[in-house]
Amino acid sequence: MAAPRPPPGRLSGVMMPAPIQDLEALRALTALFKEQRNRNLGTIGVAVDLILRFRELRVEQDSLLTAFRCGLQFLGNIASRNEDSQSVVWMHAFPELFLSCLNHPDRKIVAYSSMILFTSLNSERMKELEENLNIAIDVVEAHQKQPESEWPFLIITDHFLKSPELVKAMYAKMSNQERVTLLDLMIAKIVGDEPLTKDDAPVFLSHAELIASTFVDQCKIVLKLTSEQPADDEEALATIRLLDVLCEMTANTDLLGYLQVFPGLLERVIDLLRLIHVAGSDSTNVFSACASIKPEGDVSNVAEGFKSHLIRLIGNLCYKNKDNQDKVNELDGIPLILDSCGLDDSNPFLTQWVVYAIRNLTEDNSQNQDLIAKMEEQGLADASLLKKMGFEVEKRGDKLILKSTSDTPQL
Repeated sequence: MAAPRPPPGRLSGVMMPAPIQDLEALRALTALFKEQRNRNLGTIGVAVDLILRFRELRVEQDSLLTAFRCGLQFLGNIASRNEDSQSVVWMHAFPELFLSCLNHPDRKIVAYSSMILFTSLNSERMKELEENLNIAIDVVEAHQKQPESEWPFLIITDHFLKSPELVKAMYAKMSNQERVTLLDLMIAKIVGDEPLTKDDAPVFLSHAELIASTFVDQCKIVLKLTSEQPADDEEALATIRLLDVLCEMTANTDLLGYLQVFPGLLERVIDLLRLIHVAGSDSTNVFSACASIKPEGDVSNVAEGFKSHLIRLIGNLCYKNKDNQDKVNELDGIPLILDSCGLDDSNPFLTQWVVYAIRNLTEDNSQNQDLIAKMEEQGLADASLLKKMGFEVEKRGDKLILKSTSDTPQL
C-alpha cells in the first residue's frame, strides 16, 4: 500500500506552491472535463472554494498562478454547453468569484473568468447583475484593458447590450472612461457586419432614449474645452461619443423615426452648433478652424470631427422629414450650416456633410430652397460655394430657383 501523501507545507500562514505533479493532475482533469460524459457536478463547489483560496493568498508564484488558471479553465470546461453545470457554477461562483477574478492583474485569469461568466449568463441571471453592477463594470474595464480578448467583448455585445435596464444602471455608475468604452461597443454593434435584428430593434430604441436624453441634458459640457484652464477631457470625450452614437443610430432606419421626433434633440444640436461656431470664430480654441493636423495627444484631438458630426446629425434628422426641415429654417440653422463650410483639418469631410445636410433640408421643401436662393442673391451665400456643393441659383422672371447642377458636387 502506498504511503499517504503528506499535507502541503505552510510558511507564515501561506500555503506553499503546489507540487508539479499536482498541477499536472489538475491540467489532466481540466482536459477530461471538456467531455460532457466526464462531468461531476459535485466537484464544482470544491473547485470554486479552491479558486477563492488562491485569490485570497495573493501570492504570485508561477506555480500558484498556474493552479489558479487551471481551476478557472476547469470551471469553464465543465460549464460549456451544459445547463445543469452552468446553474451549479453560477450558484457557487456568483458573485464572489467574478468580483475576485475580473479585476485580477493576471490577464489569463481575467480571460478565463470572463469565459465562465459568458458561458453561464442567461436572461434570468442578467437581472442579478443589475444588483451587482460592479461585476458588469469590471467586464467593461476588462475589455478596456484587454481589447483583444474576445470574452469581455462578447459578454457586452451579446448579453449586456440586450438589457436596456442594465445598460442604463451601468451608465449612471460608470466613470467617463468606462462610458466611452461602452459607447464604442454600442457603435460597433450598430455598424457591425450583421445588421440589427428585429429582436434588437426594440432594445436599441431604449438605448436611443438613454443616449438622446443624456446628450440633450449634458452636451454643453463640451464648451468647457474652450476654457483657458485645463478641462476634463474624459467628460467631454464621453459627451462627444454620445454624438457619435446618435449619428450611427440615425443612419439606421429602425431607429431614425424615433430620434427625429425626440423632444429637444434637433433644437439642442442646432444650438450647440451655433455656440461652438461662434466660440471657434471669436477666439483660438479647440473649435477654431485649422489648416494643419495637430500632434497626437493635443487637446484638440478630443474635439476632432465634432462640428462635422453635428451637421451630419442635423442632416439625418431632416431626412424626408418636413417638420424638421422647417424647424431648422425657423431656428436660422440653414445660414449657420452654410457658414460652417470651409477648410478645417479638425473636421474631416466637413464639406461633404454640409452638402448632405443642405440636400436633405431642401428636398421637396420650396421654402428652404427659396431661402438659399435669396441668400445667394443678397450675397449672403457664396455662389462658388453653392456650385461646389452641386447647386446653382437660376432666376425665372421674378422668382429665384435653387436647383441641383448636372455636375457631380466637388467634394
